Amino acid sequence: MKKRQLAILGSTGSIGTQALEVVSEHSDLFEVYALTANNQVDLLINQARKYMPEVVVIANERKYPELKEALEDLPDAIAQVVQSEPIDMVLTAMVGYSGLRPTISAIKAGKAIALANKETLVVAGELIMKLAAEHKVPILPVDSEHSAIFQC
Repeated sequence: MKKRQLAILGSTGSIGTQALEVVSEHSDLFEVYALTANNQVDLLINQARKYMPEVVVIANERKYPELKEALEDLPDAIAQVVQSEPIDMVLTAMVGYSGLRPTISAIKAGKAIALANKETLVVAGELIMKLAAEHKVPILPVDSEHSAIFQC
C-alpha cells in the first residue's frame, strides 16, 4: 500500500504536533511531505530533521535565515506546498485567517482537507464548500468544535 503524503500547515502547534505523533506511530501508512510554521523555528528544525520532509516553510521572514542555515545540509525544495503532486491530504492547523488561502489552493489541487482551522469556514465557508464540491474534495473536521457540529 502506498503511504499517504501529508502537508502539515502549522506543524509546531498543538494539532500539528499531535498529527506528527500519529505519523510516528503509523509510519507504515503516512509520510510527511511538507511542514510549515509561523515562529517556532527551533521546533520546526527538529521536526524537519526527524521527518525529513521535502518542503519546510517558516512564515516569519525574520526566522528564515536561521531555518535555512540549520537545514542547509538537507535538500532544498521550493514549491507551492499544498499543490505538490505527492501530497494526498493537507492538515490545516494554522491560526486564524492565515489558513484560508492555503486551503483554497489545496482544494483546487484536489487534495483532501483535514480541517482544524475553523476560521477558514467562518470567513469563507460558502466558498470553501462550493470549491470542495466542484473539485470532489472531502473536508474532514479534526478539531473538537467543528467535529462535534459535523457529527450532529
